[in-house]
Amino acid sequence: MSATEIDYYELLEVERTADDKVLKSAYRKLAMRFHPDKNPGCADSEARFKQISEAYDCLKDPQKRAAYDRYGHAAFQQGAGGGQASGDFGDIGDIFESIFGSAFGGGARQQQRRGADLRYDMEVSLDEAFRGKSTEITIEVSQSCEPCNGSGAQPGTGKRGCSMCGGHGKVRAQQGFFVVERTCPTCHGRGEVIEKPCRSCGGEGRVDKPQTLQVDIPPGVDSGTRIRLSGKGEAGPFGSPPGDLYIFLHVKRHRVFERDGTTLVTKVPITFTTAALGGSIEIPGIDGEAIQLDIPAGIQSGKQLRKRGEGMPVLQGRGRGDLVIEIAVETPTKLSARQKEILRELQSTETGDECPQSKGFFDRIKDAWTDLTE
Repeated sequence: MSATEIDYYELLEVERTADDKVLKSAYRKLAMRFHPDKNPGCADSEARFKQISEAYDCLKDPQKRAAYDRYGHAAFQQGAGGGQASGDFGDIGDIFESIFGSAFGGGARQQQRRGADLRYDMEVSLDEAFRGKSTEITIEVSQSCEPCNGSGAQPGTGKRGCSMCGGHGKVRAQQGFFVVERTCPTCHGRGEVIEKPCRSCGGEGRVDKPQTLQVDIPPGVDSGTRIRLSGKGEAGPFGSPPGDLYIFLHVKRHRVFERDGTTLVTKVPITFTTAALGGSIEIPGIDGEAIQLDIPAGIQSGKQLRKRGEGMPVLQGRGRGDLVIEIAVETPTKLSARQKEILRELQSTETGDECPQSKGFFDRIKDAWTDLTE
């Protein structure tokens, strides 16, 4: 190893696991020791100062440090001298591609860019969410240009290699001892340019126009359910593949039922006589069928009854959730003279045992009042 290839970590006198704070502290300490102003006329100190500065410039940069840790000084030989680097890589861009991915890498041409994904928001009723439905939507979307078949070139003409990048799709620029590759500004990474742009699309290969699509909504969808229509998004530029269309569903509130997953909840008012004596009532289900509901005698407001399998269907599954009925006992507000008379007769026969919650409450109040007055 030559003098200029002394290990950077040895130059800075730190471990290879040193963090940024340790690197900075070591550099400052050594820089002060070997600075030319403190060692006037000393060629060795000046050379050592340059080596220390070069080592710190590399290791303080996370990307450069990662390349150095993996490939040592070979990672920078191409950028520094313009010759072929040792190893299997042609330049620093290839090294970064191996470590960090294609965003830093070389390669002959930029890959085709897929068209953008699109979003469409759709409202459906709870009844439609229960049964599912098939509908059509019309959206304005970029589609492949028909006259040029998405190529962007006027029919009968073609493309030629880009003179700016030599058909590679990228251009290189020197930055210190690095060679940095960027997308060619002339051909935008395609490596070729259109001789005569299509008049319909202006050379873009796509045009905006309405598109009508069939959408099948399965039973059991809920707010936030997403339906993907593959390849129905925005067309890619210059004939590249289209993106996808995502339909986000929003289920509207229902006037009778509230929803909690596959469970439906509804509040049903009953008369106080039905609550006292018990009975049977009919309520409508989400499917339109009548549901028979047995009311036990003495039921209280807030009591919940459950009907199995009368809720929402399981999305892309089998069976249905439950229907929960919350009972609300309604006190009559308009009574005839005869009804009032009957109620007074009932009241005169009450012993307190008919309503144990009320009796228990007032017994506790009475005991508490007695304790306070003793």
